Amino acid sequence: MSWPSSFIPSGFPSAIRCLEPHREAFRAYRLSGKGCDVYFATYEAGTRIAAHSHATERHGLITRGELILIVGDWETRFPAGSWYHIRAGQEHAARFEVETEEIKLAFA
Repeated sequence: MSWPSSFIPSGFPSAIRCLEPHREAFRAYRLSGKGCDVYFATYEAGTRIAAHSHATERHGLITRGELILIVGDWETRFPAGSWYHIRAGQEHAARFEVETEEIKLAFA
């Protein structure tokens, strides 16, 4: 089976790469909306994000690679195709052993 030429198996389409750049512990493009920001994020292999929390509710879909999410003493792996949820105020950390992409929703 071959993929249609319009399908890009890795990397975000050019329309997304034209959005506002966002850079913290990761590279992302941000789409701002009423009550929700959407981040199209890329993490290099070996990226570690220290424990922190957000004032907003977070949901994410891993589109490539794998997120290792650490909440308290629990470590959970989210492979491509998985959704995760982080409650507002919940302290968490993350690491990425392989290059990973995700679509992250931050609800106000």
